[in-house]
Amino acid sequence: KSWFQRTFGEVSDRRLKKDIKLLGLSPSGIKIYSFKYIDSSIGKDTYQGVMSDEIPQDAVIKHASGYDMVDYSKLDVQFIKI
Repeated sequence: KSWFQRTFGEVSDRRLKKDIKLLGLSPSGIKIYSFKYIDSSIGKDTYQGVMSDEIPQDAVIKHASGYDMVDYSKLDVQFIKI
């Protein structure tokens, strides 16, 4: 994991992502995307996850950095490298 993920958790703020593509919906109807991070120090691969502005707000963690983090344990979507 990158220093950002080790320090802050899973980064799911749309402002940090590029090449965003809708893959489908989770069983509960949450949109699942593939994406890359703009800053390669966060991650150099393609990932599957959510956009923090589209999920239940009880799963969003507002970090002091100003970026949103996601508690994936509250969702029926996995954050994975694809």
